[in-house]
Order: sequence, then structure tokens, then C-alpha cells
Amino acid sequence: MTDRPLQLGARTEFPASPEDAVLDRVPNPHPDADYVARFTCPEFTSLCPVTGQPDFAHLVIDYVPDRHLVESKSLKLYLASFRNHGAFHEDCTIAVGKKLVDLLAPRFLRIAGYWYPRGGIPIDVFWQTGTPPAGVWLPDTGVAPYRGRG
Repeated sequence: MTDRPLQLGARTEFPASPEDAVLDRVPNPHPDADYVARFTCPEFTSLCPVTGQPDFAHLVIDYVPDRHLVESKSLKLYLASFRNHGAFHEDCTIAVGKKLVDLLAPRFLRIAGYWYPRGGIPIDVFWQTGTPPAGVWLPDTGVAPYRGRG
């Protein structure tokens, strides 16, 4: 693991799987401040592990960094690596959250996965590492619950 981005500024192919993807981190320029960094991925895709059909989700990742930030290009490539990966909604959502926690050791992280309906049922998956630091403004994820054609 290095604090020097390996992919930033270089032509990088999309990884074939989450296992092949490399997440880079960079030093946090403000480790003395508690603040929320948010990444939103409204076009996350993976495959159903049973049928091989595509699944689509809107992911919202909020974290309070400690010593490191995730480098955004590597995060984009990591999330795209799920495109041909077969896993259930819960597994994909929690795996992304845990991978970021392992990389960053943030003060707090939460991930919300709003999955589009499959078989008529939307599945929303939420996970967080604990409680956010006192005084941190943690906004709503901004994603409305599924309402059908309503």
C-alpha cells in the first residue's frame, strides 16, 4: 500500500473484477478537521450471481477521513470493476464499504445502496462503521425511496 497514486495521470484499463482492482489513497491535507467526503455513483452495475442478468444501483458513500483520502479515479475504476462481477446486492454494497474501511481507516464511513427492482422488489442496503464524530454534519443521502411509476 502506498500513499502515492498509482493510476492518476496514467491511462488505465478497467479492472476485470473487484479482486483485480487497485484502490489508491492520498494523504488527507486536513487531518485536524472532521468533515464528510461524499461519493455518489448513480450508475453502479453488477451481475446477478444466479441468472447473470445486470443489476443496477445508486450508491452513496459518505466518510469522515482520518489520515487518508481515497483517490477518486481509483474509486471509479474499482466501482466499474463490479460490472462483470456476480454477487447479490447486499454483498456488493458491504464489500465496497469494507474495502474502503480497510484502505482508509476512516473515523466514520457509511454506504447506502439503492438497488433498482429485480423481480418487482427493490432492495436498499445500508451499512456504517459506527456513529459519526460529534459535530459532523451528515446530510441525508438525497435518494428518494422507490416509488414505482408514481
